[in-house]
Amino acid sequence: MDSFAQQLRVVLRRLRRAPLFTAITLITLAAGVGANTVVFSVLEGVLLKPLPYPHAEELIGVWHSAPGLNISELIASPSTYFIYREQNRTFQDIGLYTEDSVSVTGVAEPEQVRALDVTDGTLPILGIPPMVGRWFTHEDDLPGTPETAVLTYGYWHRKFGGSPSIIGQTITVDGKPREVIGVLPRRFHFLDMEDPAVILPFKFDRNKTKLGNFSYQAVARLKPGATIASASADVARMLPIVNHSFPPPPGFSVKIFEDARIGPNLRPFKQVLVGDVGKTLWVLMGSIAMVLLIACANVANLLLVRVEGRRQELAVRAALGAGRARIAGELLFESVILGLLGSALGLGLAYIVLRVLVAMAPAGLPRINEIGINIPVLLFTLGISLFASLLVGSIPILKYAGTHLGTGLREGGRALSQSREQHRVRNLLVVVQVSLALVLLISSGLMIRTFRALTKVHPGFTSPAEVQTFRLSIPEAQVPENERVVRMDEEIARTIAEIPGVSSVAYSSTVPMDDQGSFDPIFIEGHNYAEGELPPVRRFKYISPGVARTLGTPLISGRDFTWDDIYKRTPVGIVSENIAREIWGDPASALGKRVRVGTSGEWREIVGVVGDVYDDGVNKEPPASVYWPFNAGHLYSDETQLQRDLAVLIRSPRAGSESFLKEVRQAVWSVNPNLPLASVHTVDYFYSKSMARTSFTLVMLGVAGGMALLLGIVGIYGVIAVSVSQRTREIGIRLALGAQQRALTGMFVRHGLWLTGVGVVCGLAASFALMRLMSSLLFRVSPADPFSYAAVSIILVATSFLASYLASRRATTVDPVEALRAE
Repeated sequence: MDSFAQQLRVVLRRLRRAPLFTAITLITLAAGVGANTVVFSVLEGVLLKPLPYPHAEELIGVWHSAPGLNISELIASPSTYFIYREQNRTFQDIGLYTEDSVSVTGVAEPEQVRALDVTDGTLPILGIPPMVGRWFTHEDDLPGTPETAVLTYGYWHRKFGGSPSIIGQTITVDGKPREVIGVLPRRFHFLDMEDPAVILPFKFDRNKTKLGNFSYQAVARLKPGATIASASADVARMLPIVNHSFPPPPGFSVKIFEDARIGPNLRPFKQVLVGDVGKTLWVLMGSIAMVLLIACANVANLLLVRVEGRRQELAVRAALGAGRARIAGELLFESVILGLLGSALGLGLAYIVLRVLVAMAPAGLPRINEIGINIPVLLFTLGISLFASLLVGSIPILKYAGTHLGTGLREGGRALSQSREQHRVRNLLVVVQVSLALVLLISSGLMIRTFRALTKVHPGFTSPAEVQTFRLSIPEAQVPENERVVRMDEEIARTIAEIPGVSSVAYSSTVPMDDQGSFDPIFIEGHNYAEGELPPVRRFKYISPGVARTLGTPLISGRDFTWDDIYKRTPVGIVSENIAREIWGDPASALGKRVRVGTSGEWREIVGVVGDVYDDGVNKEPPASVYWPFNAGHLYSDETQLQRDLAVLIRSPRAGSESFLKEVRQAVWSVNPNLPLASVHTVDYFYSKSMARTSFTLVMLGVAGGMALLLGIVGIYGVIAVSVSQRTREIGIRLALGAQQRALTGMFVRHGLWLTGVGVVCGLAASFALMRLMSSLLFRVSPADPFSYAAVSIILVATSFLASYLASRRATTVDPVEALRAE
């Protein structure tokens, strides 16, 4: 231990005596290790960390596919839920859930809050007991039983002061009194949903359940020994039972569901949360790992120069009996100390960056709140610090800790010019740096081109920052009459339109890119359908007059809806341009044609064609959409389809400002003081959110590429600068013999460009092989995009030229007389 402490003091003293070397080395290692720690923290928090539920590996998401409808992702329905729960052989239990938005009144001012609707088994499946009270029982989830609710911890504290006496009290939710029976624990988070305020039971009526309505997420817990494969086989066995246990909805037949060929598409529950973000994170992890390798190459170059300056010292020690193992051990010990100090600095840097990253979290990144510095991250940081230390330490050891030390004494104190062999290792490290930097810069270039391509796509609406949106819900318990709801909606729109700066107001069941919407097939009048044939599925939207004008979506042909259409429930519809071209060839030909939902719904005349809206994001094709009046009669059956929960769209240059929202709230409450505003955003929020993952990837790759470029250029500058300093005698002789200073500068610049050229060639070859891994992240850009490859290569060569030139200028300042006298 004394020997270790003594050696540590020697190393620290030696590092203090070389402050510039120590600072550059520590900063370089801190950048490489810190960047890797940040990305690994994200990777570990999102992908590797298990879900915060007991035995989370037993949880699965129960999804389906319908190849007969060309649908690969289909969630669950009440009919599948009942049969799966009653007749499965592989589940401990299964539950349905969906996000909701409800109004809470009678407690201070009215409030629209997030809710989670569940069946009675959903929360117990997750295995977390309530903190206060109880979960829902089977009786709570039956129709006709007393209404109940469970509160989340945050809402309980915010609204009711965390009082335990809330259990048994009544709150009014969507106009209905509900008894509070439980409170969730503080640590409870349901997937990656924004924490809801209340949890409500579905109360599905089995006797009224029909086939279809695949609108609900499902979670199940496997029995011991069951696997996803065995559960899939079990679901496939039960699906025919589902089709023959419930009646089809009006206008459909059982054969239609059979021809849809609905099958199981089960997946681990974590995959339901994480989705396809995993590939992005692994690409980023690989990119940041390259930065660490570049940093290691830079530090190895610094150590080579440093050890080269100690060759006389090491040669003397070898002559006095120090063995190869001891000298190698001391050199390695110094590199390990440097690695640990640099990693500690990098860990502190990573902590700060992670705090900023979580605070500015991209909307598309799941489990963001679970990202942080924990034991696995600390072990990872320790591992890569030791890896970096051993990697950078082994290079000078292999070169100088052996038989070459004897030459140090034979050379005496003469500063002879070095041979090509002595430069070879440093040159090789620079080539590696340039190659890796080129790969990362090309990755960044491809993402820049992707982002630019995304921004060039017209999303189907204009000036999204000037369109204010929020949701209004008028519950039946509060306003039971349908016509009164319509009149209230029209009065609210008229009142908002009177606010200064408002140019248009409308209602819609969805906001572009808000991940909401319903889907159903439409039948075309005059088309002959085979028995049981099901037309393609279309996205359905329920709107008021003025939606196209408010969003800036072009009305290509025909007319908009009128409020007269809404009140009279006129059988009309509007279709998107892609539907009109697909079915009738051009938009004008669609006007006057009739469509309907199902085989017995009312035929509805197409009165307008609007431009396509990229509801799923500009990186995907715009969905074929059908627009119905939000008060539609006989759409599916004889019942009126009145939409009570609608998004309000307001176009105004004041959108997003607090003063404007205050006026909007006053306008709404002047019509009905019990209507809270929910999900208050501009359309630009949803537009930016749809590109958040691309933006996040672009920023991370841009940072990695920038660091790689900086470290690579520093490496080239260092090699040229050291080469100049170590060839002072040669430069002096050349100058004494009449060599021109420009020629000497050109000699060193050519050396730097030669190293860069070799690195660029190697980097291009590596990029052609690796960029295909990024193909799923790109949009309208080839992984072998020649513009990106050429532009990045030119930038790297130009920057390398500048670094080589600046470093080689020292050669022109050499005084030949002084250089020769020093020898």
